[in-house]
Amino acid sequence: MKILLLDNIRSILNVGALFRTCDGAGFEKIILTGFTPTPPRKEISKTAIWAENFVVWEYYKNPLEYLQNLQSQGFKIFVLEQTSESIDFRDIVGMEHENICLILGNEIEGVQKEYREMADYCVEIPMLGQKQSLNVATAGGICMYQFLES
Repeated sequence: MKILLLDNIRSILNVGALFRTCDGAGFEKIILTGFTPTPPRKEISKTAIWAENFVVWEYYKNPLEYLQNLQSQGFKIFVLEQTSESIDFRDIVGMEHENICLILGNEIEGVQKEYREMADYCVEIPMLGQKQSLNVATAGGICMYQFLES
């Protein structure tokens, strides 16, 4: 099973885009956390094009216990974040992808430290220009589709 966890995403349109990408990339569930907007919202439907009706979603104010439960079930936790230990997202090809949870963080602050620390892997997308990051929905889509390569 492939799960996407959104950690305090502020943009309603990014949430909608990520629902749509989850549907396209074969992620079966989205976990919405903190102040991440939840359906039903017309702004989510606008970019999701109603994918929020097909992708299972749950909301947790603080998902720490949920993540610990996933790990106890053998899930691998991936965080999309630039850290000193991050690996190139292209290196996930060939890794076990059967049961994973990919965490995407807030557009400004990134993924919370406690989730980064419990992750099995931090992955990043190399940036070649002046900007050090991509839009969260864009970066999430790139990474989600990489999990199809195995």
